[in-house]
Amino acid sequence: MDLADFDREAVLASFLAESEEGLDTMERVLVQMESSPPDPEHVHSIFRVAHSIKGNATSLELSELAGFAHVVEDLLDLFREQHTQPSGELVSLLLKAVDELRSMVSTASAGNHELTHGQQDLRREIAREVEKRSKRVVRANGVTGESGSAVRSDTLPNAGPRTLRADVEKLDHMLNLTGEIVIAQGRLRRMIEKLGAEQGRAILEMHREAERLYMDLQSEVMSIRMVPVGPLFRQLVRSVRDVARSHGKLARLEVLGAEVEVDTTVLEQLKDPLLHLVRNAVDHGLEKPDVRESQGKNPCGVIRLRAAHSAGNVLVTLQDDGAGFDRTRILEKAKRIGLVSPKDEIRDQDIYDLVFQAGFSTAESVTDLSGRGVGLDVVRRNIDSLRGTVEISSTSGKGSIITIRLPLTLAIIEGFSVRVGAETFVVPLEHVTECTELPAEQRSSEASGVFSLRGTALPYVRLRHAFSLSGDTPKRENIVVVKINECYAGIAVDELLGGMQTVVKPLGRALRAVPGIAGSTVLGDGRVGLIIDVPSLLRGVMQSSVQAQA
Repeated sequence: MDLADFDREAVLASFLAESEEGLDTMERVLVQMESSPPDPEHVHSIFRVAHSIKGNATSLELSELAGFAHVVEDLLDLFREQHTQPSGELVSLLLKAVDELRSMVSTASAGNHELTHGQQDLRREIAREVEKRSKRVVRANGVTGESGSAVRSDTLPNAGPRTLRADVEKLDHMLNLTGEIVIAQGRLRRMIEKLGAEQGRAILEMHREAERLYMDLQSEVMSIRMVPVGPLFRQLVRSVRDVARSHGKLARLEVLGAEVEVDTTVLEQLKDPLLHLVRNAVDHGLEKPDVRESQGKNPCGVIRLRAAHSAGNVLVTLQDDGAGFDRTRILEKAKRIGLVSPKDEIRDQDIYDLVFQAGFSTAESVTDLSGRGVGLDVVRRNIDSLRGTVEISSTSGKGSIITIRLPLTLAIIEGFSVRVGAETFVVPLEHVTECTELPAEQRSSEASGVFSLRGTALPYVRLRHAFSLSGDTPKRENIVVVKINECYAGIAVDELLGGMQTVVKPLGRALRAVPGIAGSTVLGDGRVGLIIDVPSLLRGVMQSSVQAQA
């Protein structure tokens, strides 16, 4: 590979990133134009995106892409000149163009410069719209008889803050290195503490100062990885609009807390769960406009997506003003397929949790979005993989609220270390509420049990049995009391070791399928410790317990 080829690859990568950002903006503005008062800046902003893509594609000799973008630019330039806003039909046409431009930019960057038949048809359709609205004749290859797309001087972007694009993998590696340094520093501190002499104390003081600097470095690296949730949330505005239109409904998405920041890895893995949830809210939650009007509601349903910080976590809530979850239908379906006993008295929260079961659906018919029993189980699985929790609250006829609680980062956690036999485990501190000793009269050799905590029955599971560890149960056992959503449970361990900050390492293939394990870490003495996936561990144990009692 020569230097010219290398430079072209670098330019293509920059072109791809800039085009994706511009198309995201274009999509957001187009959807916003349907529900907001006319604003000339809307047309100007999406025109600038089309013009930039056309210019950059021309420079890179991507003639087919440039021609397609040129036709889109001509249509937008007409709206600029005529000081008008596109109709709903034309907004839909332009949104199709955005989708195709995304595909074309990606394939062109990969070396495929030809347009598909569908893209050629769409280009001709846009060209016909230009012809209808102007005296210019637009040929199918996107070249106009006269230029109306020159960029005006007032469209040049202003100088913004100094930024630098960086590969996320490089940030991952930087964070991993800073974590390794912290671990090494901890081991070195313990070695120095054993010296005990005057010289050792002086070295220890210098070491503590170095530790503070390393912790500042780690904090700075973590802050670089933090990104606002706003861009992801705003992408879902288009999804709500399209799903509502295809189902004969009216709906809009309101985004709150767009400035809240989370780790980029968390945000990437949050996209699919949120997409499932907003589609489910439109399909199952919101009623048809005539039904809403008959109930005294606004014909247009509202879905509010909010992010906020809460106790070291990020809280994402999705609220709609639709019909709410049908408690009776969910319970009837669960009894029919044997998920619950007909005689059981079940809390509302437990009933709503049933919708996260794989294959569970209350839809009477199969549509493009529902009826196949897939969707919400994917949400639960993905949220579990993020070490998060999800819960539902609902009021019949008024709507529902789905609350997702997530850690700010997956790379480093505050943990509480415990020992079982010769093994050390780490329980994420966000779940730990307190620790207590298991009363002697309530000890047994069973895998799980229930004991009284200040007069309240608390179920618990023995970590020794959960992971089939060798050795006998000690004479004295401790319980780590954990909280998941609004439920409390206990984890029985041999010894409590205390709090620690730990760097999360990925699991090997052999352990990825083991329930109850979220990751691993290197301990201060150099050994490997496993990080407990609290929701997964307790969910499996409690389900087994319920089945055994039935």
